[in-house]
Amino acid sequence: MNVVRFFYLLCFCSVLFCCKSTSRKQSSGEQTVKGKVDTVSRIHIKYAKGFWLEECEGYVVLNIKDPQESSHTHYQYALVPRGSTVQTPKDLPVVALPVRSAICMTSLQLSNFIKLGAMDRVVGITSTRFLFNKDMQRQVDEGLTRRIGIEGNFDNEVIMSINPDLMLISPFKRGGYDAVKDIGIPLVPHLGYKEMTPLGQAEWIKFVGLLLGMEDVANREFARIEQRYNSLKAMVGEVERRPVVFSGELRGGVWYAVGGKSFLAQLFHDAGADYFLKDDPRSGGVTLDFETVYNQAEGADYWRIANSFAGEYCYDALKAQDERYADFKAFKEKHVVYCNMREKPFYESMPAEPEVVLADMIRVFHPEILPDHEPVYYDILKK
Repeated sequence: MNVVRFFYLLCFCSVLFCCKSTSRKQSSGEQTVKGKVDTVSRIHIKYAKGFWLEECEGYVVLNIKDPQESSHTHYQYALVPRGSTVQTPKDLPVVALPVRSAICMTSLQLSNFIKLGAMDRVVGITSTRFLFNKDMQRQVDEGLTRRIGIEGNFDNEVIMSINPDLMLISPFKRGGYDAVKDIGIPLVPHLGYKEMTPLGQAEWIKFVGLLLGMEDVANREFARIEQRYNSLKAMVGEVERRPVVFSGELRGGVWYAVGGKSFLAQLFHDAGADYFLKDDPRSGGVTLDFETVYNQAEGADYWRIANSFAGEYCYDALKAQDERYADFKAFKEKHVVYCNMREKPFYESMPAEPEVVLADMIRVFHPEILPDHEPVYYDILKK
């Protein structure tokens, strides 16, 4: 029995001394990562909760976990300098850095590459239905970036011909990755869409920057985003009146909204408004019936809607979807805050530009503070 106990103690100590966690230094929020053999790059993780790093002997462990659900799978990868011969634990998938080519499964993932100016590293994407970036569209037209199908229905022959260094995935969606695993391409989750704050979501630019060997660029870009976002947030910190805003629409008789601990609720708060479900403890999607929404939002000042309406969206079109919409105060006062995702790069650029979205919202809720701001994503629906 003493021998067994000694064995487990020895294993524990080996693990403890092998990897030194650098991801949660609460005093400075700073961690050091050996991205190359002869250089040390700093990655500052201040807001994102879905990834962190552990520095080991000759490699770095990348940890990824759903920031909303602690019970979900904890993913780990050994990041090693490309071309090196580093000893890593056998149970950890290895990703060689820098990544030279990648497949993006979502527009949010793509937004990080666009912000970093690294579109040339994207060799595969899924749907191009709402592809706004001209450089990405050119790459698709010229065959430099290939369409690989959709989740659950991949074109494995195309993926094999591309042979990317890795594939960024969304593991909690439709899936269909088993066949891709057999090809031997590392599948790495990108969970930026699960973050509960705008800056937390935007900070995933550092995640992609780390993979691409562009840590310095990612740090500079995020520092600019953070400074502007917090500066705008401070402008409405002392406003006397905080309007109430509700969000969503009926689809198939169900009203889809988000909880009070969500990314969107935080955005409204930072823009000097109160979300109508601000006391709801959930961070993800919430399904409600019309009566529940009406009881809580009938007198709300603003109504946020983002959809892909074909044609000109207006109050008549909104009322045509459901006549009861006209009973909301926000409808009567023409205070619908609208984004048409057919016309705006909602998923393709917005996740990496929270400061721009915040400015849009402040202009709506407190126009006297940003009178000269030109709306980019959201504006008041006028007709």
